[in-house]
Amino acid sequence: MATFVDRAVLHVSAGDGGNGCASVRREKFKPLGGPDGADGGHGGNVVLVVRSNTTTLLDYHYHPHQKATSGKQGQGSMRTGASGADVIVPVPNGTVVYAEDGAQLADLIGEGATYVAARGGRGGLGNASLASVKRKAPGFALLGEPGQSRDIVLELKSVADVALVGFPSAGKSSLIAALSAARPKIADYPFTTLVPNLGVVEAGGVTFTVADVPGLIPGASQGKGLGLEFLRHVERCAVLVHVLDCGTLEPGRDPISDLDVLEQELALYKDDVARLTERPRLVVLNKIDVPEARELAELVKPELEARGLEVFELSAASREGLQPLLYAMAKVVAKDRADQVVEESTRIVLRPRAVDDLGFTVEPDSEGGFLVRGDKPERWIMQTDFTNDEAVGYLGDRLARLGVEKALAEAGAVPGDHVTIGAVSFDWAPTELEEFASGLRGQDVRLAQVDRTNADERRLQKDLRRAERMGLDKQALTKALEDAAE
Repeated sequence: MATFVDRAVLHVSAGDGGNGCASVRREKFKPLGGPDGADGGHGGNVVLVVRSNTTTLLDYHYHPHQKATSGKQGQGSMRTGASGADVIVPVPNGTVVYAEDGAQLADLIGEGATYVAARGGRGGLGNASLASVKRKAPGFALLGEPGQSRDIVLELKSVADVALVGFPSAGKSSLIAALSAARPKIADYPFTTLVPNLGVVEAGGVTFTVADVPGLIPGASQGKGLGLEFLRHVERCAVLVHVLDCGTLEPGRDPISDLDVLEQELALYKDDVARLTERPRLVVLNKIDVPEARELAELVKPELEARGLEVFELSAASREGLQPLLYAMAKVVAKDRADQVVEESTRIVLRPRAVDDLGFTVEPDSEGGFLVRGDKPERWIMQTDFTNDEAVGYLGDRLARLGVEKALAEAGAVPGDHVTIGAVSFDWAPTELEEFASGLRGQDVRLAQVDRTNADERRLQKDLRRAERMGLDKQALTKALEDAAE
């Protein structure tokens, strides 16, 4: 069974927002004491977080579905719905997040680095939050927004300072075992190393990590062998160490040709992104404990040095020549760290919206109607309860204030035309344009009843105060006024 997985597909689903509540406060002698419906809770997010104790994506290979909880519905008496809990997904250091189409979404490096893979929906507003001068007691509330759902691809790229690159069975695993306390599997057959091995090395006061990655063969940049798995883990390394096998018995192979193949594959793999050809290089002529290999190493070393490469002859088995290589790697790593420029402060770039950007677009559709696109209109559509006429009227007023009615009229729309926003289609009925005006929509008929009741109550109180000043019987007067009202 596999114990290391460096690529996984996650199906992430955030929680839905809770619906708002439409409630009216009940008090004695007050049939409508005012709106007291609270907002719904927000849905939980799905958040990727780098954790140092997580080294593989194996868990998500077997459990690819990650779903957060939804927010609770708001209640009366101003009781806000509880928000859904976030789902924390721990990932290894060096995890890169991609969308389904291959676009990179995040590069998570460093303990605690986070990325919201799926954002929870916002809770709907209750009628208490929707109350205004025009709508004193809304008889509706907004629905919660659905949470985001999508598929993402996680790829792990090892975070190491030095990468050991070479053909299969070149001695990379033996070398990292000799340099550090890492104990990778070592055997005399190709592709013994199937997963990256990391080792911590200290030399010259510099502590750095060395990665032993799967072997490279011709055509690896196109996916042959374990090439893509190999090259993915080389991208982040600051120094490349070419481990060349001087004791190979395979026909047609020698250290010079092996180096040329390695350089060619590095140049072909995402050079515009990873820029592997610009990394510092060291060359190791390995297995000089074999007499024939030592002779070959002495023969090819001058030619490699003529190319400007720093060459080391060593034997991972006998540990001969390890110290010079250690100090050379430490020197190059220290220089790379010193060359990295660390910004003292973060520059905040403000990009204001263009003055002619309305936040939405209106365009004709294929059926002779009009299609409205935009974050706000589409979000408002999802929040609307279309079984409530007052809520639909409120939506119409919001769209009119945003300028959708004016934009539709300028695009040539007339009342009755088919308009589509998001997943909802309707016949356009404008209200705020002079040539089409038909009055404010979404009025609550209860408001007129309340206004009449309040007016009658004020008139009755005025008559009673006048009767008290005149010394008349208040009880008899009250009964007479009530009889007259009936």
